[in-house]
Amino acid sequence: MPDHGRLRAALAAAEDDRIIYDLDGIEAQYDALLRELPGIEVRFAMKACPVDEVLDCLAARGAGFDAAGPQEIAQALRTGVPVERIHYGNTVKSDRQIAEAYRLGVRDFATDSLADVAALAEHAPGARVFCRLATTGEGALWGLSRKFGCSPEDAVRVLEATRDAGLVPAGLSVHVGSQQLTSEAWQHALETLASVIEEANRRGILLDHVNLGGGLPALGVLDRRGEPLHPPVDKMFAVIREGMQRLGELSAAPLGFLLEPGRHLVADHGAIRAHIARLTDRQQLDGERTHWLYLSCGKFNGLYEMDELRYRLEFPTHPDAVTVPAVVAGPSCDSDDAFADEGAGVPVPRDAASGDPVWILSCGAYAAAYTTRGFNGFPPLPYSCVRADRPSGGPGPEGEPQ
Repeated sequence: MPDHGRLRAALAAAEDDRIIYDLDGIEAQYDALLRELPGIEVRFAMKACPVDEVLDCLAARGAGFDAAGPQEIAQALRTGVPVERIHYGNTVKSDRQIAEAYRLGVRDFATDSLADVAALAEHAPGARVFCRLATTGEGALWGLSRKFGCSPEDAVRVLEATRDAGLVPAGLSVHVGSQQLTSEAWQHALETLASVIEEANRRGILLDHVNLGGGLPALGVLDRRGEPLHPPVDKMFAVIREGMQRLGELSAAPLGFLLEPGRHLVADHGAIRAHIARLTDRQQLDGERTHWLYLSCGKFNGLYEMDELRYRLEFPTHPDAVTVPAVVAGPSCDSDDAFADEGAGVPVPRDAASGDPVWILSCGAYAAAYTTRGFNGFPPLPYSCVRADRPSGGPGPEGEPQ
């Protein structure tokens, strides 16, 4: 379990609802990742936390960025990171987006189709291209098995077409699915990479890197029944290290390795200070009486991922309280705005009252990114970033500094 001590202190000091990021914790997580996977280059998946202060601290630590479009590329460049440490990791892109990324200086592009290769040849001449392989997504809370990636057979065709079009067939990439919970997923992906590298060798295509994508999990979240998740991260790292060594030995040319962590770096180092709107109980149509805890934030303003996981809740003004099991839901007039309810409910203080603070832990991934601009009139949460020696403010719902 991550240590939330610094976050709890910031949550206790907060006087209003907000997201709080622990920059020291994020930096420590980054350092720990490099110790586990020495020699790997990190390209932070910006979509997980497009917060300037978070990006700045990671860039200062040596990270690059996985960007999904020109706007993310421009934001990454504002950190001062060299453009060579930014790649366009989205296989879905228009001609205009390719041209704009190229104008901004990006020269590394993901692809997974012949049509995209043709567009890159026209709008990003001479670019370096890496081909994304499809994975099943098995073992992940969010599998990425349909929209992105191609078969090993198609990958070879794509690499050859890249070379024929005057581009550089530079590498391969995979993504085993977001919040991956098994080491076997990495093993299968590495085996697929090995087969494509061997075929590329036979065809005289000398790759210079493999991008192992995202998928490394957060540790502090719960499953849909409210049970702790126990992803085998040590085994994952061991499988990745062994796979890197094997791929390096198979490759006909020296091979570098990239990784695109998102939630693994930020999820457990972000939290939300919210408050209780109401604790109610109602008889359902099946005759069962159910408690409902309505919070001031939910799926549309901070907790988008509540469809597949639960967040740990703390009630700081109700220590050692008698609890009742409740369904937890957000404030909007939308039935999807509720925690997945597959267990006995979330234990909440029986005497919880409107206005009481609630701390929502391990929600630093996607809390800022997936929020709406004001669905149902509930605005995005402002944010703050904290360090051991100082706090710093972030934009509020209207962009004003806090």
